[in-house]
Amino acid sequence: MVWKVKEDLRAIMKNDPATRNYVDAFFTNAGVHAIWAYRLAHFFYKRKLILFSKIISQVARFLTNIEIHPGAELGRRLFIDHGAGVVIGETVELGTDVVLFHGVTLGGTGKHTGKRHPTVKNGALISAGVKVLGPVTIGEESKIGAGAVVLKDVPPYATVVGIPAKVVRINGKSVAHAEPDLEGLYERIEVLEKKLAQYEEKKESMDK
Repeated sequence: MVWKVKEDLRAIMKNDPATRNYVDAFFTNAGVHAIWAYRLAHFFYKRKLILFSKIISQVARFLTNIEIHPGAELGRRLFIDHGAGVVIGETVELGTDVVLFHGVTLGGTGKHTGKRHPTVKNGALISAGVKVLGPVTIGEESKIGAGAVVLKDVPPYATVVGIPAKVVRINGKSVAHAEPDLEGLYERIEVLEKKLAQYEEKKESMDK
């Protein structure tokens, strides 16, 4: 357990330039306090003491303004910056070295059962105010721009922005046109086919 605490504090020192030293990180970082409370709650959750685990998580929520369901699976070296308003749902799975900023919601859509929350792969960064909804996968080392709403899978090493979120970069290269609006294309094709049919009908009537 001691090595986990040290690892958590090192993650803060690595990612937060505002933290002066390990003592500062230990006493003033709400994100790490929420993670430590989650580990305690998760311990009891795994042993079927569900109510007790949820009570612990709610106390932690009151103290830190960060809600982590005790059933979630969090990887090593998770860093929650500022933390205010972060929500992590029951079936969320986080890899190692994930970074979450304030206002992030890893939640559900209300339309799924079982695995109904996101999976976030190693090294992903999710910026402030992002909403990731449903059993989608956020790829390894991907970056989600502030305020985005993610409703479908994000490939590894991608940057996505917008509502709904769309890929704008992969491996540092712009791919603004790499994801065509297929639904829009199908609609356009349908319109053109109707116009073509009308033109052919008109031509046939003129020939007669």
